[in-house]
Amino acid sequence: MGEFKVHRVRFFNYVPPGIRCVAYNNQSNRLAVSRTDGTVEIYNLSANYFQEKFFPGHESRATEALCWAEGQRLFSAGLNGEILEYDLQALNVKYALDAFGGPIWSMTASPSGSQLLVGCEDGSVKLFQITPDKIQFERNFDRQKSRILSLSWHPSATHIAAGSIDYISVFDVKSGSAIRKMIVDRQYMGVSKRKCIVWGVAFLSDGTVISVDSAGKVQFWDSATGTLVKSHLIANADVQSIAVADQEDSFVVGTAEGTIFHFQLVSVTSNSSEKQWVRTKPFQHHTHDVRAVAHSPTALISGGTDTHLVIRPLMEKVEVKNYDAALRKITFPHRCLISCSKKKQLLLFQFAHHLELWRLGSTVATGKNGDTLPLSKNADHLLHLKTKGPENIICSCISPCGSWIAYSTVSRVFLYRLNYEHDNISLKRVSKMPAFLRSALQILFSEDSKKLFVASNQGSLHIFQLLEGSFKHLHTFQPQSGTVEAMCLLAVSSDGNWLAASGTSAGVHVYNVKHLKLHCTVPAYNFPVTALAIAPITNNLVIAHSDQQVFEYSIPEKQYTEWSRNIQKQGFHHLWLQRDTPITHISFHPKRPMHILLHDAYMFCIIDKSLPLPNDKTLLYNPLPPTNESDVFRRRTAHAFKISKIYKPLLFMDLLDERTLVAVERPLDDIIAQLPPPIKKKKFGT
Repeated sequence: MGEFKVHRVRFFNYVPPGIRCVAYNNQSNRLAVSRTDGTVEIYNLSANYFQEKFFPGHESRATEALCWAEGQRLFSAGLNGEILEYDLQALNVKYALDAFGGPIWSMTASPSGSQLLVGCEDGSVKLFQITPDKIQFERNFDRQKSRILSLSWHPSATHIAAGSIDYISVFDVKSGSAIRKMIVDRQYMGVSKRKCIVWGVAFLSDGTVISVDSAGKVQFWDSATGTLVKSHLIANADVQSIAVADQEDSFVVGTAEGTIFHFQLVSVTSNSSEKQWVRTKPFQHHTHDVRAVAHSPTALISGGTDTHLVIRPLMEKVEVKNYDAALRKITFPHRCLISCSKKKQLLLFQFAHHLELWRLGSTVATGKNGDTLPLSKNADHLLHLKTKGPENIICSCISPCGSWIAYSTVSRVFLYRLNYEHDNISLKRVSKMPAFLRSALQILFSEDSKKLFVASNQGSLHIFQLLEGSFKHLHTFQPQSGTVEAMCLLAVSSDGNWLAASGTSAGVHVYNVKHLKLHCTVPAYNFPVTALAIAPITNNLVIAHSDQQVFEYSIPEKQYTEWSRNIQKQGFHHLWLQRDTPITHISFHPKRPMHILLHDAYMFCIIDKSLPLPNDKTLLYNPLPPTNESDVFRRRTAHAFKISKIYKPLLFMDLLDERTLVAVERPLDDIIAQLPPPIKKKKFGT
């Protein structure tokens, strides 16, 4: 693997925003997740749970509800009283529509997906018709006395249930009138509470309404008579979320104590056709409130204040016991928030509303393998660059020479020139950015820091020449065949002649920067691209996909390399394919052209193309090189993959020079320590 001096960086003080809502789409097998800062992420569950798209947050958009409608259309609503629809191709907000009912607390789509229902602060329930281009207000239902916190359609779309404070209302959709009101018991552990908040409702085909509330109860109601059928006290705190399976044979609820409970419809006796709801399994995968749950055909999905997205497979529903049957915990975004200036040994950290620039520390000490060396000079915090306005930062980058910083929000791209004088740093903003450059999904500098590449959300790629304190627009590559596909990943060759761009689907386009034309398109693959990079000497493009496959494509020859063909013929080691976090960064050793360096959140790997590939019978994580000529066993088991799991969770790793690595870690304990304290539970004997 080679000896490296490693900078272990743990001062990236990043805390992911908590999860507020989740919405599962059965048709596309995708999961939409909204976070407390307004960010919306879309995970492709068929592509190894990869976070393939995201929409940046906004200070004024506190999302309270999220739902899919008409198949592939995604809507959200929140406390600013607006309903938003997202453009899943261009990765931006299509439009925002005021519902005129104050803050929106709940939203749900009709079973057919053609209508949208929202519950507002003023007690109104509003019905919207979904048209091909927009949504159109249809009518109000009978106004209630307090805010509407939860909504659910009956599968026949004839009635809806609405949860409020102290009661549940049942509405007739045709007339819009409330035909039933069910008062919720305020009793909580034998004590009458002041208010009982109905956080979630679910309307079943047989007319049963299931409610979850702040008194810690799951209750079953007969909507025809308005009577309580059964009650389960399951928590000493709020039960905050509920999701029912499509077959209505199971449902999942999440509590403020961090526990998830699974309820199933089971037969009363072995020969009986009579069935009843039984609490079957509790799961404790969260430390804080479980604010949102979803129920896919094969898994229970949950998220909350502790920032984890947890996907727990239902083993009885999983047919093949492969890596899909393993518990998933997704904490960090599947995109890079860190960029590096190798020449000046600088790191740029991206947060929601500011950027931080740090200079790495240094040491003069030496030691043997595994030693921790004392710093002769500590890391310096050079710059804190705060954005103006309510929009979150989408992407950012520092040039290899360390003299340029660029970042983008939804409405503007910013470019700064940096000057260093001893320990002082001055910043000058480049004004008059072109009007067509409104937003960027990815920004990249060339190796010589003389060019800037910007991928817009309209599918176009812009190239700028960087001058002393200014810039010049050189060319724009327009999207292929009239499609508006946002480019999410960019890679440029070290000689600056080639630019590779990957979109939200699986395609990768390679452009000739010298002659300003499209050079070739890499053959399409079924799984989205998670990382790509161009090797310095050979100009081979290395592409990693979400199913853990890695391809090497020769740009000059417009075909896959011999090494790539061999690895596809033999296949990757089964343990490599079973990793559940995507490769997020690829780089190369300047003096060893046969080495490919890549990492995910839990491992760093060097692939040596000169060595044989491992098969399923060899140890993948073996790996020590032979220490002497007689070490026959080690020589026999040596293979191309050298893997280190020392650094985790690993957000970024790259070579600074041929003997120095930088690794940015973010321990989960540090994140938990910055969250608000969880609900205190009394433990036995304390």
